[in-house]
Amino acid sequence: MVDRLFELETDRLELPYGFLSRVEVATETQTIELARGDHELLQADESVPLSESYCRKTIQQPNGIFHINNAEQEGFVTDPAYRRFELGTYLGGKIEFEDETYGTFCFASSEPREDPITEREQILIDMLSTWASNELHHRRIQNRYKRDMEQIEEMTGIVSHDLRNPLAIAQGQVELLSGSIQESVSKIDKAHKRMDTLIEDILTFTRIDESVENPAPVSLKSCVDDAWEGIQTSDATLTIAFEDTTIRADEPRLKRLFENLFRNAVEHGGESVSIEVGVTENGLYVADDGPGIPASERELVFEAGYSGTTENTGFGLSIVHRVADAHGWKIFITDSTTGGARFEITGVQTE
Repeated sequence: MVDRLFELETDRLELPYGFLSRVEVATETQTIELARGDHELLQADESVPLSESYCRKTIQQPNGIFHINNAEQEGFVTDPAYRRFELGTYLGGKIEFEDETYGTFCFASSEPREDPITEREQILIDMLSTWASNELHHRRIQNRYKRDMEQIEEMTGIVSHDLRNPLAIAQGQVELLSGSIQESVSKIDKAHKRMDTLIEDILTFTRIDESVENPAPVSLKSCVDDAWEGIQTSDATLTIAFEDTTIRADEPRLKRLFENLFRNAVEHGGESVSIEVGVTENGLYVADDGPGIPASERELVFEAGYSGTTENTGFGLSIVHRVADAHGWKIFITDSTTGGARFEITGVQTE
């Protein structure tokens, strides 16, 4: 659809280059997502500093529309955007998505256009930018629906497989009660607890990735302390390697993130594992002195149902990943200084 629009409008506007860009204000970059025309730098996946693009002026306009009829006559030949792209004519509109600037919808030419850009053409670019915003919203709904359906299928497979195993154990032990009551009761109790954990993790897994719309100030130290209190181990140690700081987050989900990382460390590093929580320049980390995670498994561990042991559900780290995604954070795994696992989370906003 966008390709067809570019084809129609580049001809109608007599501007041979059409492109849709994504603007990252935080990193001050512009990346072309879709493009039409043979301009070498206006092609899909090309990125430039925002300061070297006319799109910086487009997103700054109160009405979200910016145009240049003749760059040379209007004094733009010394502008960084002209020096990089050498565009004689430009017409762009700001795309907004979920009340934030997403990018721009633009048309341009290397040569000045003979006829000045009209008010009607500016209205057209405004309509196209609004259409692009609506299309992004529609795609978000489609992607969420697709992801939800995939989750349902995934959950069905996990439930049918993993819940049947502890249920079969419980049923088998009932038949053996007459032989060894204490041992059978213990195994039944363990099977039921595993089912409870599976159900809780499945429910959390399917609900926890809703985007955090209004993060609130959270004391990082208090949240870490609260999460640590829920870990059932008397020998593991926790070191808080930072002065208390305030970040913006959804506190219940942030607490769940720490709980799951702590449990993961205990499950893989043993009851006496040492855990450290610290902050970095743009985020935080949780590290341990356990056996670590092989590089080949560091992507797999975030997948739902993946587990290196038979004791856990395989949802713990996938929930951690979803909590990070919901906040717009990035999470990755490296080695800790002691050879264990170090989970680094970036993009965290501090007060």
